[in-house]
Formats: sequence, structure tokens, C-alpha cells
Amino acid sequence: MSVIYILLSISIAVAIVFFVAFIYAVRKGQFDDSYTPSVRMLFEDELVKEKPKNTTKTKNTN
Repeated sequence: MSVIYILLSISIAVAIVFFVAFIYAVRKGQFDDSYTPSVRMLFEDELVKEKPKNTTKTKNTN
């Protein structure tokens, strides 16, 4: 039973360390994207295809 307490306390300590490292990285701007906004206008836009209108073809009998 004491092994469970030891493993639980170690896992909580590791989780806290990773959480603190994540918060540190976010505050230092590790996840800021400064490259994409400057080249966004160079990306190709997807073409929008218009749907064909439902027209009925009739025979012209002149």
C-alpha cells in the first residue's frame, strides 16, 4: 500500500513540473506565431465553385 502512495506522490510531482514548464513557455512567447501572419497573403485562396442553376431545357419547335 505504501508503494501506491509513493508512486502517486511522484506522479503528481511530475505533473506539476510539466504544468509549470508549460506555463513558463506560454509566458515567454514560445507558442506565438510571428511568421504566418506576414506571409498569409501569399497563400493561394481556394476557388469557390458556383453550383449550376437548375434550368429545364425545352425544345424550340419553330
